[in-house]
Amino acid sequence: MKKVSFAEFGGPDVLQLIDAEEPHAGRGRIRITVRAAGVNPVDWRIREGQILGAHPTELPAGVGLDAAGVVDEVGEGVEGVAVGDHVFGEGASTYAEFAVLSAWAHMPEGLTFEEAAGYPSVVETALRVIREVGVRPGQTLLVSGASGGVGSAALQIARHNGIAVIGIAGAANQDYLRSLGAVATTYGKGWVERVRQIGRVDAALDLAGSGVIRELVELAGDPQKVISIADLGAPEFGVRFSGVAGSMPDALAVAADLISQGALRIPVEQSYTLAEAAAAHIDSHAGHTRGRRVLVI
Repeated sequence: MKKVSFAEFGGPDVLQLIDAEEPHAGRGRIRITVRAAGVNPVDWRIREGQILGAHPTELPAGVGLDAAGVVDEVGEGVEGVAVGDHVFGEGASTYAEFAVLSAWAHMPEGLTFEEAAGYPSVVETALRVIREVGVRPGQTLLVSGASGGVGSAALQIARHNGIAVIGIAGAANQDYLRSLGAVATTYGKGWVERVRQIGRVDAALDLAGSGVIRELVELAGDPQKVISIADLGAPEFGVRFSGVAGSMPDALAVAADLISQGALRIPVEQSYTLAEAAAAHIDSHAGHTRGRRVLVI
């Protein structure tokens, strides 16, 4: 099978499309024919060799955590899923023609593989950071980096739970944030004052690592009311860095339910082939994403 791999840590150029042995579903796992794989910032962080405790890496390594596809092997002890089912979920080395998943859910009706591949990690992360930051119904959540995958999910999940949202993103994404129910504003000179004019901030999320931790703490009034998933220097300001995932099966169940209700939609901004994985990483690293980027196999 074809698979994206890297034999050394480094830039996008270390990614190679290779021929590899097919993986197989062990106990408690399923294998899918991958139709699409999600592209997440954690993918290029791992490729760069960043120290991420939740994702220890042995070289050579595959790439990718999220995928959607068709079940073609069911491991021992697995119930509720059969060969031929359409699923989305999390596994390992998902930038490939076949991948083994450790967590999955059936795809909601009407969702394409390309769309489904963009949900698992971003929904888990959004649910986790909203819970960790402690924001409650009736309060207001400020989201920096609001137009990306996690931001898109966080805005919609927060609003679904009765939390008001303020989103910060580039000028080109202001209408997009408003379409998700956020009060939108841009970065740049005077952005802190613009947020203050919008209203009180009870908690804040740093999803883009844009060097705004100090200002988010100032707006939220307490470093304990700020969570970052993108700035490894956040603890220097007393802010928690959240990098260890919670329950992916629970997150997938929530995602499937919200999608089915029409309460969650994350658009696919751009699709790539396996051979274009390096380009996908370059674009993901550059930011300014509206929704998700995926590989289509």
